[in-house]
Amino acid sequence: MTNNKPINLLEYEVIAPQHLSQMALDYYASGAGDEVTLRSNRTAFEALKLRPRMLVDVSQRDLSTEILGEPVSMPILVAPMAFQCLAHPEGEIATAKAAAALGTVMILSTMSTKSLEEVAQVPQHTNQWFQLYIHRDRALTRALVERAEAARFTALCLTVDAPLLGSRERDRRNQFTLPSGMELANLATMADLKIPKTAGESGLLSYFAQQIDPGVTWRDVEWLHSLTSLPIVVKGILRGDDALRAVEYGAKAVIVSNHGGRQLDGAIATIDALPEIVAAVGDKGQVLIDGGIRRGTDILKALALGAKAVLLGRPVLWGLALQGEAGVHHVLQLLRDELELAMGLSGCASIQDIDSSLVKLRRIEIGL
Repeated sequence: MTNNKPINLLEYEVIAPQHLSQMALDYYASGAGDEVTLRSNRTAFEALKLRPRMLVDVSQRDLSTEILGEPVSMPILVAPMAFQCLAHPEGEIATAKAAAALGTVMILSTMSTKSLEEVAQVPQHTNQWFQLYIHRDRALTRALVERAEAARFTALCLTVDAPLLGSRERDRRNQFTLPSGMELANLATMADLKIPKTAGESGLLSYFAQQIDPGVTWRDVEWLHSLTSLPIVVKGILRGDDALRAVEYGAKAVIVSNHGGRQLDGAIATIDALPEIVAAVGDKGQVLIDGGIRRGTDILKALALGAKAVLLGRPVLWGLALQGEAGVHHVLQLLRDELELAMGLSGCASIQDIDSSLVKLRRIEIGL
């Protein structure tokens, strides 16, 4: 240990740029458009105030819970994130090892730089999920589902908020593409499935335009169910009616997400969208949330408003950039420790003690 080791996730974010190329940093850190939603994800959490209980025995704290019927050590999961080898040579494998060591779930991106078969070889104490998009080529999507099943992933996480790629201007300025020797590992055997070098444009934008189907509808969720017995989690929900539709179409959980502010700029902050979605889903499925989570108190607020767990994104990448597996482990451990402290200071000895009375909701005035 050194004296300048980060002591919170915000310090990781400050130090990480020293360990990343400009293209990688901008890809990881940026949002869409003016990055209004990117900022709102943080400011919305900060605006919520806690109402702690006093004189409760919190001498022992238990952070364990169940997600999709399976135990996890804490309500903190690792969100699906593409191209992790841009941060560290071990990429997704290092992240999977850290998540496994802490007894929580990692969701592997279709657009990973280590293959799903490689990541599945990491010894697991908990489950791994596989994120996917529905490609124009349905046979490709089917093949990915079959490979995920064969590799013993335990759930499919369908991202639905990216029929088109958001306007990520930093990527456009950098003409984002993967460095030589790095590839879409899950698609490496497929002809032409590469992030192209595109003059004056982001190669990722070109990839989405060529490969991801903007015509996907709820019928395709039915089709996906017909391919697999794995539970399906729908990621990218921001409205109660969409959340209800997702569970009616068979989703076991929904993830309240605005893609980290990277798709529709001006979209609602995820913590602001959460109460409506929890109310709509009721007991028909579980609700998870990502976007802007940087402190244990953020997690406490999300759980109090009905989320079953949170997904952590960018801070994982900052830890990966600094120190690989050890950095990811430290980031997750810091957040876990902060949540445990916040629970104790709020009079919650277990996750089950957390309820909506802990949060004072903001009053939102709507002009007519």
